[in-house]
Amino acid sequence: MMKWRQAAAAAFQFLSRFPVNAHLDYSPALFRQSVKFYPLVGAVIGLVVWAGATGFSYLLPALPAAVLTLILWIGLTGGLHLDGWMDTADGVLSYRSREQMLDIMKDSRVGAMGVLACVLLLMLKLSLIYSLLIDGLDYSGLLLLPLIWSRWFMVHAIASWPMARGKEGLAGGNFNGLGRGQVWATFLIATVLSGVAASIIPLIYMDSSSWTVALFGLITLPLATWAAGTWMAKKLNATLGGLTGDTYGALNELLEVVALLMLVLLHNHM
Repeated sequence: MMKWRQAAAAAFQFLSRFPVNAHLDYSPALFRQSVKFYPLVGAVIGLVVWAGATGFSYLLPALPAAVLTLILWIGLTGGLHLDGWMDTADGVLSYRSREQMLDIMKDSRVGAMGVLACVLLLMLKLSLIYSLLIDGLDYSGLLLLPLIWSRWFMVHAIASWPMARGKEGLAGGNFNGLGRGQVWATFLIATVLSGVAASIIPLIYMDSSSWTVALFGLITLPLATWAAGTWMAKKLNATLGGLTGDTYGALNELLEVVALLMLVLLHNHM
């Protein structure tokens, strides 16, 4: 199998529950090569979620359709990023020393803060999905953007902030030393995928205002993702002395919600 195909397969196997039938020899080099395909994984998950939301909305009222859409969304990721969100909440919200926070995050058990953080996050995400479905998926092509750019930011975070545990753990052992070239390659892929997703709107509606909506979403969603992600990553870095695999998952969850919020604002005011 060619190297790029191995890297793409590794990205899909690691970040999703799509049945990728590939036997890979996982190594730090393969993990680092695979990150450029993270936005593609997000785009494919987003495409399936979009198709599911469209089908559910056709068959059911908006609220049960939104619940099923969220279940599908979580199922396609296997809850990988939610696990990181809960572990990060347990550690950071314990207000212990840095070492104790990192130990709490390594514990496989979920504490009260993790449960609360998960419930609140899912409530917010559900309400945002519902807000998009209640009036119809007018800007449905942009639904892919939250999943694309949240995964791009994970790559950016890996390369931009130190590892809290050094070379220990899944993140430190496999992604340590990720180069800026990989980040820029990932950014290019995310930009191309976003352009394709945003172009769905004017292709469907064929009017001048739809081009405005597409362009505005194409600019504001990535910028909001970058700004919110940078703020949170700096906070986590200051608290933990670096980032971990759990915090990358937490960042992904946070940024999906931020981008969904921007999409709802766009939907309501454009």
